[in-house]
Amino acid sequence: MTEGDPRPAPLLTWHDILRILPHRYPFLMIDRVLEFEPGKRIVCIKNVTFNEPQFNGHFPENPIMPGVLITEALAQAGAILAIVSSESQGKLAVLTGIEAAKFRRIVRPGDQLRLEVNLERVRRGFGRATAAATVEGDLAAEMTLSFALVDASAIQNGKSG
Repeated sequence: MTEGDPRPAPLLTWHDILRILPHRYPFLMIDRVLEFEPGKRIVCIKNVTFNEPQFNGHFPENPIMPGVLITEALAQAGAILAIVSSESQGKLAVLTGIEAAKFRRIVRPGDQLRLEVNLERVRRGFGRATAAATVEGDLAAEMTLSFALVDASAIQNGKSG
């Protein structure tokens, strides 16, 4: 944060985010980490911009962020929380389930998604979290996410688990 900049300094820098998540453009959905309580919760920001590739076809004259990408953004926030909280270096958080997903508000270019994920549990490499995305305080999406922490080298070698 620079003097006169009202934004709080990020808890994790974009360098940290790139170290934790394997995603890269155009699929990296986390721009900033605002709040982080290891083992409990994380709050991240995703800035939605018109130049993102999905808006070329969804929909050019009326751009709307697909719900599946809102879900992916929440899952990436949850992955950061799970990996850093469990000190699972060399692991990937892989989405294994989505429950009770509700999409309540259209998200458009220019919006800023606030992604909040609360970890319910992690046991024996499997976890569960509640997640919500808001825009300017309005609920855009909510769901429960399940995940597995898997060995990153096994995934790179084409093995599962």
